[in-house]
Amino acid sequence: MLSVQTTNLTKKFGTLTAVRQLNLEVKAGEIFGLVGPDASGKTTTLRMLCGILRPDEGEAVVAECNIRTETEALKEKVGYLPQRFGLYGDLTVLENIQFYADLYQVSKKGRKERIDRLLHFANLDPFKTRKAQDLSGGMKQKLGLICALVHTPQILFLDEPTTGVDPLSRRDFWVILYELLKEGVTILFSTSYLDEAERCNRVGLMYQGELLVTDTPSVIKAQIGGTILEVRTDGNQRAMRALEVTESLRSVVLSGDKIHALVDDPAEGERMIRQALKALDLEIVSLVVVRPSLEDVFVSIVRGQKKD
Repeated sequence: MLSVQTTNLTKKFGTLTAVRQLNLEVKAGEIFGLVGPDASGKTTTLRMLCGILRPDEGEAVVAECNIRTETEALKEKVGYLPQRFGLYGDLTVLENIQFYADLYQVSKKGRKERIDRLLHFANLDPFKTRKAQDLSGGMKQKLGLICALVHTPQILFLDEPTTGVDPLSRRDFWVILYELLKEGVTILFSTSYLDEAERCNRVGLMYQGELLVTDTPSVIKAQIGGTILEVRTDGNQRAMRALEVTESLRSVVLSGDKIHALVDDPAEGERMIRQALKALDLEIVSLVVVRPSLEDVFVSIVRGQKKD
């Protein structure tokens, strides 16, 4: 069963096409990651699927509601957490939740029990009397998540929910998302963190308004069609500039304190890397074959698109 299905969904802003003929399917009960850099169309896509933005072309059905003709019914079935904190800073945690419960017309019967459960669920119970403006970034996102869940939605849309959040809070946020999956909530979230996408059931790689590929992380990584050589040097920035113009290297990505180079022939690739770095008197600390990451695949696909 599909929770989200789009057909040639398109949105334009003047001469700019933010989303171009998007065909996307999200299965009920899965967590789907929409991955891409800034200005790739992720936020616009989520806003259309929530009924906030009207598409210029194409169709979409979300939670069995047509996003063009059934927007009011749709809003009762979805929860949306925008990228920027949109709650009321001068209200307490509990007051914000009560306000959203009123907006969604959540029945008074059972409301207290649900709110108490959500506060406990997000570990915010000790902070329910604190003003929202005094919360940390991670706590603000948890509060936003509670407000999006207070009316028990079928589908949860999250727009880059962990941007600017510390690593511990990011981990806690993911624990909450996995618990929601157990309750049958479908989750569609956007992110520019490719390491987060590894945690999804399926991902869609998006670039310049187009969906490039959709599948499980493992299947997508298996499609790279080459070998990743991981290089550690004593001067990565200089090494990057040299390797980016080196023949036989299909793509070069700086990954933390290491460089990932995609090659067709590992032996030839290693020879070219050693030759290029020797010319700069750069020491190679290590050079090994590693499994590709989603970042490696994404860069490879995007560069292939540009060449085409």
